[in-house]
Amino acid sequence: MYTWLWRKLPGGLPLKLLQVLILFLAVTALLFFVIFPWIEPLMPYNNVTVN
Repeated sequence: MYTWLWRKLPGGLPLKLLQVLILFLAVTALLFFVIFPWIEPLMPYNNVTVN
């Protein structure tokens, strides 16, 4: 998959590295701001009580 992505990105090495960095940051932001908050209520460790 990574080889396929690397071959599909346009430009030389510096531009490809920049594009990979931007893609990584975009996926990370999507996970932290959309996916993780959406799935948090479904996780079993939300209701923790300590006696």
